[in-house]
Amino acid sequence: MEYARMKFYCDEHRCIECDGCSVACAEAHELPVGIARRKVITINEGIPGKEFSTSIACMHCTDAPCEQVCPVDCFYIREDGIVLHDKEKCIGCGYCLYACPFGAPQFPREGIFGAKGAMDKCTMCAGGPLETNSEKERHLYGQNRIAEGKVPVCAAMCSTKALLVGDSESVSAIIRTRVSSRAKGASNPLVWDKAYKNQ
Repeated sequence: MEYARMKFYCDEHRCIECDGCSVACAEAHELPVGIARRKVITINEGIPGKEFSTSIACMHCTDAPCEQVCPVDCFYIREDGIVLHDKEKCIGCGYCLYACPFGAPQFPREGIFGAKGAMDKCTMCAGGPLETNSEKERHLYGQNRIAEGKVPVCAAMCSTKALLVGDSESVSAIIRTRVSSRAKGASNPLVWDKAYKNQ
């Protein structure tokens, strides 16, 4: 059985830099101060006509560089393409941070000397290495919304539906529809997509 590969996509034409996605993520997963699994960044800030914002997190790469450089093999890629890691294997070396082009890996500081703890990153709301949805898993990795049949909380909370998540074919179809609508001069770019009305 072949699984569809899950992907994130942020439509910069719709992102209004409200930070709803990052706040929802931090709240749902009870993240410690200083850890941001998702960030909203602005490109070309202050340049009229060229400025835009986008939401960024782990992009769950097909050929994940974090997995390739990890010396203890704490990363694994699920059949649906979601890249997860085992915090109990992680040694906090930071190799993944330097390999990731999106700056997704986060390292909490622990103790009075600020020692680097086990790496944390976006799990696409899929929990941890065991499909248990247990209290221990929730404490280590946050909500497992995928196991509950829900979309990741960041996409669910995006008020303008700029942040999309799903298999690549579905996300591509939505983007093609939006591009076509813009090309035809659609006056309201924030009209909800039929595919996202019920989320």
